[in-house]
Amino acid sequence: MWKAYDTLEVLRGISFDVNEGEVKVIFGPSGSGKSTLLRVINMLTPPDKGEVFLRGESLMNPKADLSKLRSHIGFVFQNFNLFAHLKAIDNVSIGPRLVLGKTKEEAEEAAHKALEHVRMNEWSNHYPAELSGGQQQRVGIARSLAMDPDVILFDEPTSALDPELIGEVLQVMLDIAREGTTMVVVTHEMGFARAVSNEMIFMDKGVVVERGTPQHFFTNPESERARTFLHKLEVLYGQAESDMDSQ
Repeated sequence: MWKAYDTLEVLRGISFDVNEGEVKVIFGPSGSGKSTLLRVINMLTPPDKGEVFLRGESLMNPKADLSKLRSHIGFVFQNFNLFAHLKAIDNVSIGPRLVLGKTKEEAEEAAHKALEHVRMNEWSNHYPAELSGGQQQRVGIARSLAMDPDVILFDEPTSALDPELIGEVLQVMLDIAREGTTMVVVTHEMGFARAVSNEMIFMDKGVVVERGTPQHFFTNPESERARTFLHKLEVLYGQAESDMDSQ
């Protein structure tokens, strides 16, 4: 798919498949188009050219029920995007109620299950301002889980967190990945990628430079650009990575 803003080409012919139960990790330098790619997949930012398919149905089809298709795609944002005036339980139950048409009781049941899943049930009656960044992000993940989506997109879900809060969010992501949740994750957390990703995609300047298994990237990346980038990450996050590998 392709996407440009005026003369700036952000995505230049990106194409990949995600099978059910797979975890794809997309990584690369700032400005490489990673976040735009997720927004295009979700149709928050429609592509200029190309198609997005969900279970064989095109989100670009003018006859498609776009809101229905999008309800099958979860999205966990970098900056949480919770409703400040709603308690955690209401932030999570609002989607099932308004989008899926569940009754208040059904929606709350789904929300409690999702909050329990991310170890946040005891905080269900707290407002976002009463929660840490890590707790807010776990509520954000619960919000996606409560919709029972086909795939969840994660846009650098730990980048806005203090270092000591990253682990609790990554642990929840590891748990749901190991349960078979289909995930597309933009992240620099290479320990997470090494632990659960089926394929890693390295992007730079709007194109896929290289793709392969974690084993490929951590032992013998082909492109000089990927080697340089991974080395920089290792210097920055080396200790955190070794901690993650022991999970």
